[in-house]
Amino acid sequence: MQDILFDFISKYVSLTEEEKNTILSLDIFRSIKKGTTLLKEGQKSKDSYFVLKGCIRTYYVLDGEEKTTAFYTEMEVLTPPCVISKTPSEYYVSCIEDTILTVSNSDMEMEINRKFPKFETLCKILSEELLAKQQIDFDEFKTSSPEKRYLNLIQKRPELIQRVPQHQLASYLGVKPQSLSRLRARIVGKNKG
Repeated sequence: MQDILFDFISKYVSLTEEEKNTILSLDIFRSIKKGTTLLKEGQKSKDSYFVLKGCIRTYYVLDGEEKTTAFYTEMEVLTPPCVISKTPSEYYVSCIEDTILTVSNSDMEMEINRKFPKFETLCKILSEELLAKQQIDFDEFKTSSPEKRYLNLIQKRPELIQRVPQHQLASYLGVKPQSLSRLRARIVGKNKG
């Protein structure tokens, strides 16, 4: 698993053996079973997650109903807002597949950044990329019909269609599960015709 992480990091900065060994000494790799909740509403946390394999999702529970806001798959990072604001979490984070991830916290990251300034550069680049991606996703969501959102999902993240339970996908797209079924049937019908 560390090779996956090091390959990813090397796209941005080169690592010395000492830096690699320092990362390994942190004991950040975790194998988590499908269905495990990593963070609950109302819980405080310092943990950030980097998905090496698997899928995690964020969701709110509103009036007893889960509202999925995001899915994080391979090579994606999640730092819940509660980590930065140091307040209780407003949402849940859970694994929808058996997942292997790195779990780090702000204390650990500050220590690494102090020892190896290039990690600060890496974090800055990744943060900027993530912010830009989230802004584009948000804008597309706000300006698109459910059908357009689904087509965007097929184009940009087709693997989610197979990996994510239908009711969670529907929630993420902002529709009811039965509406998603109709939507899919309509799109398949158009493609056949």
